[in-house]
Amino acid sequence: MGSRLKDRDAFLSYIDEAIRLASGFTLADLFPPSRLAGALSWTAHKADVCREGLFNFLDGIISEHKERRSRKEGLQEDLIDVLLRIQSHDSSHQLSMGTMKAVIFDLFSAGSETAATTLQWAMTELIRSPTKMSRAQAEVRKAFKGGAAVLEEGLCELSYLHWVIKETLRLHTPGPLLLPKECRETCKVLGYDVPQGTMVLVNAWAMSRDPQYWDEPEIFSPERFESDTRDFRGNDFEFITFGAGRRICPGMSFGLAIVEVALANLLFYFDWSVPDGKHPSELDMTESMGITLRRKRDLWLRATIHTKQPKPK
Repeated sequence: MGSRLKDRDAFLSYIDEAIRLASGFTLADLFPPSRLAGALSWTAHKADVCREGLFNFLDGIISEHKERRSRKEGLQEDLIDVLLRIQSHDSSHQLSMGTMKAVIFDLFSAGSETAATTLQWAMTELIRSPTKMSRAQAEVRKAFKGGAAVLEEGLCELSYLHWVIKETLRLHTPGPLLLPKECRETCKVLGYDVPQGTMVLVNAWAMSRDPQYWDEPEIFSPERFESDTRDFRGNDFEFITFGAGRRICPGMSFGLAIVEVALANLLFYFDWSVPDGKHPSELDMTESMGITLRRKRDLWLRATIHTKQPKPK
C-alpha cells in the first residue's frame, strides 16, 4: 500500500476476523436452499458488519492516494495507485470502488495469512529439531557471510532452506481444503454422480500425509527432498499445496519469495530458544483447522542476536 500503514493493527484485525468467520460453522452451509437457515445464522450478519468496517477503513487509505495523485507528487506507484489509474481509464466501469477494495483485501489477506502460518510452522519444526535448525542456519550464514544483508538473489544457493519450506508445506498445508470448487457440468467420478453446481472440496492436507505415497508422513524430514523430486507446483497430485491446473494459486511464486526471504533472515540474524526453560519437545503442536491451518496456540520463542543487522546507508 505504499508507505507503512499507519494503523496496520486495525487492518490485521479485519483480516483475522474475516478468516475466523470464513472458517466457522453456519447453519446455512448445511441447508443452502433454506431462507430460514440463513435468517437464523448470525455468521452472515457478522460478515456484513466486518465487510462494512473493512471497506470504511480502506476508504481512508484510497482517499489518501487520490489526494496524493491530485497533487501529482512524483512518488513510485504502489498497488492502489495502479488500480486507481486503471479505473480512471476504464470506460466500461467494470472496476468499481467495491471491486477495488475486494481486490486489495484478497491480495493482502491471502498473501499475509498463508505466509505467516507457514513461517510459524517452519520455526516450530526447526526449534523442535536442533540438528535441522543448525544445518539450516549454517547454510544461510555461509551463503551470506560477509554480505551486507540477506538478499533474494542469493536464495537460489540455499537448497536445505528450500527443503525445509517444502516439508513444512507438505506437513502443514496452509490451506488444508484449498478453495472450494464448483462442478460446471454433471459428471461421474470413481462411480459417484456429481451434479452440476456441486461444491467440491479437495483435502490436500490428507493427501500430503497419505502413507501410501509418503514414507513416514507424520515426521518432519526436509532431507526426504534430497532424492525426492516431487514438488508443489501442480504436477504431483499427492502434493498440491497450491492447487493444480488452471485454478492453481496465482500468487504462488510471490508467497514463496516472502517465506524464503523472511525465514532466511530469521535464521541468519538470530539464534532461537524456547523461553521459560521448556524443552522444545514440549511445544504444543495442535492445529486449528479452518480455512487456513494455523497453530492453535501462538508460538513464543526467545531470539538472541547472532549477526547485527547492517545500518541503512
